[in-house]
Parts: sequence; structure tokens; C-alpha cells
Amino acid sequence: MGIINRITAMLMSVIMGLLSFFGIALPDYEVKTDDWNTNYKYIFVHGLMGWGEYDFYYPIMPYWGMFGGELMKYLNNNGFDCYAASVAGTDSAWDRACELYAQLTGTVTDYGKAHAEKYGHDRYGKDFTGKALIDEWDSENKINLLGHSFGGATVRTFAHLMAQGNAEEIAATSPDDISGLFTGNKADYIYSVTSLAAPHNGTTAYGVEVAEEAEPDTAAYDMHIDNALALNKTLSISDSTYYFSFACSMTQADENGYYHPIEENMEKLFVSSSEEIGKLTGTTPGGYVVGNEWLENDGLVNTFSALAPLSDPSTAFDASDVRKGIWNVMPVYYGDHMSLQGGMTVVNNVKPLYTEHLSMINSL
Repeated sequence: MGIINRITAMLMSVIMGLLSFFGIALPDYEVKTDDWNTNYKYIFVHGLMGWGEYDFYYPIMPYWGMFGGELMKYLNNNGFDCYAASVAGTDSAWDRACELYAQLTGTVTDYGKAHAEKYGHDRYGKDFTGKALIDEWDSENKINLLGHSFGGATVRTFAHLMAQGNAEEIAATSPDDISGLFTGNKADYIYSVTSLAAPHNGTTAYGVEVAEEAEPDTAAYDMHIDNALALNKTLSISDSTYYFSFACSMTQADENGYYHPIEENMEKLFVSSSEEIGKLTGTTPGGYVVGNEWLENDGLVNTFSALAPLSDPSTAFDASDVRKGIWNVMPVYYGDHMSLQGGMTVVNNVKPLYTEHLSMINSL
């Protein structure tokens, strides 16, 4: 069993075993609204095997906040307007983007005629008619997107399709039958995109020289390094949108340059995978050289990969010069892969981080 499969199985068993416990009370953080210029809705998109508001167990164990307390409720009580989307746990970035669009518009999920035929699955999925996640969304009522882990690839794919559409779907589908997601020209519906510990360029958790096999049109396939780099080449960024990224690290280097987990601050289910990632280098089947810069990690995702897509422009975040159309890379956050959720056995108070980040976006 591969690293990701082992972690997924362990994660679900731990969560099920802890569902009966109450959250741990953590201190709140003062929210200052004096500098806000906007307050658009915030849509949070979970990662692999995650869950959101449409899932019955979300109130029991919120993906966002976890044992630190429900983050959406906290942020909403402090003036923000936040929602937790629910997309398929193991599907591809494309399929998850289509599900997100259906939730935001209150429509039937349409994976695209050309896409469904190519990958041999149903064109239509869950029906969110009358159950839209938000009540209003257009160029005047924009949204901010945040994606954790594989949710990063999801929101990037979604933002690209909103802006550019898809030529294959347009060619294969009659104008009166095509999803609005595939027609493009909606870049101005999205104000900002934030990735959180996202494997933009893949993760060595799936291997380097000999990668685990994965079916196309799945999250596992999209997170292989060669496939992630290929996906990056199909995605563009918009000059009208702000982009931010947070990478995480909870490892330290030894005298030989290998990275090891800081075990007291890392979820136990990530320790063994962190050790493996911390020593994996080599050349992928597609010819990409994975060097020592890939060794630092958060237990599941390489810190280097989470900084920004290699094919996109990026710059270190500068509060005095926040620009659109480029990845504004935030300082590395010292925590494991679940730290930006709030953590399970290693509880992390993420209220200050999100309060500060969302307030910054609102002040632009």
C-alpha cells in the first residue's frame, strides 16, 4: 500500500474514533474592519478525502477548524462571509471543479460532454437545484476561493475554467446545453485564490523514479509530479485576480541534508511519510529532476511544491505591493499538513492566521 493510501486509511479511522469528542476551546482573535474595502464571500474547498457543509458529519467534526473549533462559524461571527464546499474526496481537479460550480450556482453537476466521453463516466452528477451554497454570485458579487491540499488544484482549475472556458467542451456541446463553467469570460467573478499546503507541482509521496500507478481522472493521478506539471501547463492565471499561497513545513535537516519530521509537532499519521519524503530525490519518468529542494515537507506535501506552480509567475508576499496576476507567496507556515485545518491530535489555533489573511484581502 502506498504512502497516500496508508495515510487516507489511518486518517479516516482516527476521525471516526474521535467524532464523539468536543472541540478544544482556543482563544479568539480581534478582527479589525476599519481598513476593509470589500467583504466578498469566501469559499473554502477541502482536500483529499475531505468534507464540507453538504456532508452530515461536518457539524460533528468540521474539516475547517477540527478540534480547535468550527472555523466558518468563528469567521462569520466576526464579520466575514464564509462557506465550506463539499466536493468528491478522490476525484480529479476537473471533476471537483465541476461539482464546485454546481454548488455555487445551485444546478446539476455537469462534468462536460467531451470530458465524460473521454473518461467513460456519466456526464451528470449530484443535483444542487434549490440547495446552492451561496445566494448571489456574479461580477459584482465576487467570491474568494481557498483550497487546502488538493483543494488547491481544484480552485485553480475552477478559476481557469471560469476565465478561459474549455475549447473541447464548446466544440462538443450545443450552446443551449453547455455548462456556464465551460464557456469562460467570467474571470471577474473571482476576486482572489488562496492555496493552502497545495501540491501545485505534485508530491513525492507518490514516488519519484517509480511512481505508484493511478487511474486517469482521479486526484491520485493529478498529484503525480509529471501529471501535476502537465496540468499546470493547461491552467492560466488571470490579470484581474489576486493569488496567494501558503506552504507548510514541519521538518528539519540533518548533517547530510536529509529532512526529518519534528515529531512532537506533527500528527503521528504523517511521521513515516515525512521521513520517506525527506530523502526522496531522482528523475521522474517524464524527465523532471527532483532535487534536494523537494526534501523539506509537511508530512504529505513537499514545501517547495506548495510555494507556487512552477509554470506561473510568483513573488514573495509584500504587504505594500500586493499584485494581481501573480502568485504572492506567503512566508512558510511552520506546521504539518493538517495544521492549516486546525489539527486533530496536534491542535493548532488557526483563527489568527485566517483572520489576518482574510482581513488583508478585504483591505485590497
